[in-house]
Amino acid sequence: MAVTTHSHDLIPAELPVAEAARPRLLVLATSLASAALAMGFIGLLSVYIAERADVIQTGGRWLPDGVDIPLTQPNFIGLTIGFSVVTIWWMVSAVRNDDRVNALAATAISLLFAFAYFAQSAYLMTIMEIEIAADPRGVLLYAVIGTHMVIMAIAVGYALLMSLRAAGGDYSSRDYEGILSAAIFWTVASGLYAVMWYVIYITK
Repeated sequence: MAVTTHSHDLIPAELPVAEAARPRLLVLATSLASAALAMGFIGLLSVYIAERADVIQTGGRWLPDGVDIPLTQPNFIGLTIGFSVVTIWWMVSAVRNDDRVNALAATAISLLFAFAYFAQSAYLMTIMEIEIAADPRGVLLYAVIGTHMVIMAIAVGYALLMSLRAAGGDYSSRDYEGILSAAIFWTVASGLYAVMWYVIYITK
């Protein structure tokens, strides 16, 4: 005797509730922190621009006598940071594809670019030969450059921490929020250098 199976017998009475989408709180927090740092840094640059404009309006020279800022190092620093933005998003793409080999390679290259940035920035500050104690303009100049170095150091530490968590299995294609957040902060820090490059090194 054939058993007739009705379609309603195959459907469970209560369907499982779909898993709720996890809010990207870390991405939101990182974006807000990045915006706050950007505003603070732009504010510092505004002070620098205002002070320089006051000196120039009185017929003076902004940079102290005998001091000149070369463009070779700032230009190469800009290229280095630009390449690092590419590699940091390469890291995000690799984690999204569960490609740990490329993720580690991208992290290593990004950190290498960051080391080159710090080395070139430190060398540039030594060859500018502006004495901080003797001239307040030197204080303001080094404050701007030093502040950006601190922001970039935070970006490096953030990216390194998140990459270590990804290597440990905390982040993958299902959840790569931390890696994405680190890339966002790194990109903002790199963009701030572009602004500083024009204000400090080009317009002088």
